[in-house]
Amino acid sequence: MIFQNPDTSLDPRMTVGASLYEVMSLHKLCKRSERKTKALAALRRVGLVPETLGRYPHELSGGQKQRVAIARALLLDPRLLVLDEPSSALDLSVQGQILNLILELKRDLGFSYVFISHDLGVVRNMCRRIAVMYLGKIAEVADSNELVTDPKHPYSQALISAIPSSNPRERKLPKRIVLTGEIPSPVNPPKGCVFSTRCPYVLPICREIEPRLEAIQLGHMVSCHLLD
Repeated sequence: MIFQNPDTSLDPRMTVGASLYEVMSLHKLCKRSERKTKALAALRRVGLVPETLGRYPHELSGGQKQRVAIARALLLDPRLLVLDEPSSALDLSVQGQILNLILELKRDLGFSYVFISHDLGVVRNMCRRIAVMYLGKIAEVADSNELVTDPKHPYSQALISAIPSSNPRERKLPKRIVLTGEIPSPVNPPKGCVFSTRCPYVLPICREIEPRLEAIQLGHMVSCHLLD
């Protein structure tokens, strides 16, 4: 797991080295005499200098702290990483560096990841498949390019329409869809479809029966009564 904010995922009272050694100790990854060598290799892998080992989190920049968090997760040689908005707490210039680092590590180490984010533009570049969720329910799942260019669920369509364009005059996406209505409480979701209180195309059945996530074509699944 790599968390959103490295300021809260790293212990401020522990040096970077101590944080890495703790993982090795808890999971019995190597002998005590080998910990420093393994920690330095992990730091080099994420682009940090050896001196980082003796520093505390407050002595590092936001990007450096997130690199430490990535190095810590990679110590276990994971097959799957869960990335919870790993760049949203960083400056824009640093965001790109961290995202590129993750892609390089994925290519070199061969792991898979679940990338959680509100930024569909980032998700499209980082992932091969996208699952759009609303109030804890999956609304649509498809290959990244297909979902961005041809969204089927009304919520997906609203999200795609909100993606900013660097050149609005060449924008081929539909006109911005502005959702109205109240966002329900996840503790007390509405009966039927959880999106029914904000959907511009709501039908009577939507307020009574929860739609099932079903395939509309190979690899593309949608949870919506409109597509029945």
